Amino acid sequence: MATLTFDYADSMAVLGPLSFDRDPHSFDLCARHAARTAAPQGWQLVRHRVFGDASAEESTD
Repeated sequence: MATLTFDYADSMAVLGPLSFDRDPHSFDLCARHAARTAAPQGWQLVRHRVFGDASAEESTD
């Protein structure tokens, strides 16, 4: 599982470890949907390694 957070001011979407904090700009995703996530056109997607997911690497798309 992972949390997807949108930063509208910087046109950035961040996908990282599951967050326990509530944020109206964050959405929890299952592993399947996290792997398929893409940023909106013109936005940057930052993927942080999710604990327990050996295939995930920190990268920017």
